[in-house]
Amino acid sequence: MDNRQTLSPGPHPELPLAIVLRVFLPFAAGYFLSYLYRTINAVLAPELESALGLDAAALGLLTSVYFLTFAAFQLPLGILLDRYGPHKVESLLLVLAAAGALLFAISDSLGDLVFGRALIGLGVSACLMASLKTFVLWFPPQRLPAVNGWVLAAGGLGALTATTPVEWAMNLTSWRGVFAGLAVLTLLAAAVLFRVVPDKPASAHAGDWRVQWRGIVAIYTSRVFWRLAPISLLVMSTHMAIQGLWAGPWLRDVAGLDRMAVADHLFWVAAGMVAGFLSIGTLAYRLSRLGIPPVVVSMGGVVIFLALQLILALGYTGATLLIWLGFGFFGTSANLSYAVLSQTFPRELAGRVNTALNLLVFVGAFVMQWGLGAVIGLWPATSGGYAPQGYGVAFGLVLVLQLAALAWYGFAGLGGKSKP
Repeated sequence: MDNRQTLSPGPHPELPLAIVLRVFLPFAAGYFLSYLYRTINAVLAPELESALGLDAAALGLLTSVYFLTFAAFQLPLGILLDRYGPHKVESLLLVLAAAGALLFAISDSLGDLVFGRALIGLGVSACLMASLKTFVLWFPPQRLPAVNGWVLAAGGLGALTATTPVEWAMNLTSWRGVFAGLAVLTLLAAAVLFRVVPDKPASAHAGDWRVQWRGIVAIYTSRVFWRLAPISLLVMSTHMAIQGLWAGPWLRDVAGLDRMAVADHLFWVAAGMVAGFLSIGTLAYRLSRLGIPPVVVSMGGVVIFLALQLILALGYTGATLLIWLGFGFFGTSANLSYAVLSQTFPRELAGRVNTALNLLVFVGAFVMQWGLGAVIGLWPATSGGYAPQGYGVAFGLVLVLQLAALAWYGFAGLGGKSKP
C-alpha cells in the first residue's frame, strides 16, 4: 500500500510531527527557492552587466520577465491545483524552473537569458499557491493564518539568503555556478515534493474544465472577494514594489545614507518582513480563539502600515531604521487575506481563490513598481540620484489609493452581506 494515504486531512487540535515534516517543510523549501530566485538578480546585477554587456533597459527586462510569466500562469494554475493536486503540479513546474536556471547558467545571449528567467518565473509560480491550497486540505481552519505565515517567512529567508550568502558564494564560484547550483537544489525540491508529500484527498467531484472555469467566474463576480481584494492587492503590491526597488533609492536620496548604510537598512527591512510573516499570522490564530477574526488583525496592521507610508511620503528622516523596520513588518499584514478568503469560499475552490488574488497582486506589483518610477522621474535628477520631492508625491499617490481601498472595504461591509 502507498503510505501516502495514511495521513488524515481532518481537523488536528495539535500539529502532528508527520504533517509538519511531510507537508509543511517540502512546500516551505519550494517557496524559499521562489523568493531566492525573485531577488537574486539585485545582488548579481553588476556581474551580469559586466559579463554580458547589459545596459539598464536590458537588465530591467531580464529581471521583470519573472513577474510577467509568474502572473500570467496564475488562473490556469488555480484550476490545475484544484484538479490534479498541489504537490504534483508544483513538482512538475519546479522541473521547469530548474531547466530555466540551467539555461540561465549556460547562456551568453540576452534572448536566451530572458527565456531562462521566464522559465524560472513560470516554474516557481505555484510555490506559494500550492502551499496555501495544501494547508487548506491538511490543517485545521483556525491554524491557517499561522501556518500561512510560517511559509511566507520561509520566503523571507530566501530573500535574506539572496544577499550576503550569495555574495559569499560569489567568492567561491561565478554567477553561472550559482545558478547551476540552484538548478540542482530545485530538482531536489521537486523530487521531495513528488515523493514525500501525501496525495490530495479525493474531492467529491473535480468537474470538467468548463465547470472549473465557472468557479473562477464565480470568484471574480463575488462581492465577498471584491470587498477584500482592492485593499489586499494594493497593500501587498506596494510592499513588494517599494521594498524590492524604491526603498534603497529613498534611503540614498532622501535620508542621505551611503551605500553600506543603505544595505544595512534593507537587510533589516527584510528581517522585519520575516518577523511579520511569523508573528502576525500567529497573533491572528491566537486571537481567533478569543473570537477576534483574522481580518480584524489584518486591517489593524494595514492601518499602521499606511501611517508609516505617510511618514515616508512627508520625507521624515528621524528614526529611519525603526520606520523601515516597521514598514517591512506591518507590510505583511494584508497577506492574511489568503487565509481569510480560503475560509470564506468552499474548500474545493481554495486553489482558484488564492490564485485569483495572487494574479491581481503580481500585476499590481509590476504596475506599481513602474508607476512609482514614472512619477519620481518627473522631477529633475540630482547628482547621483533623484529629487526627494518625487518620492513624496509618488508615495503620497500610492497612499491615497490604499486609503480609498480601505474606505471601500468599510463601505462594502455596511450591508452585512460580506463576511470578511
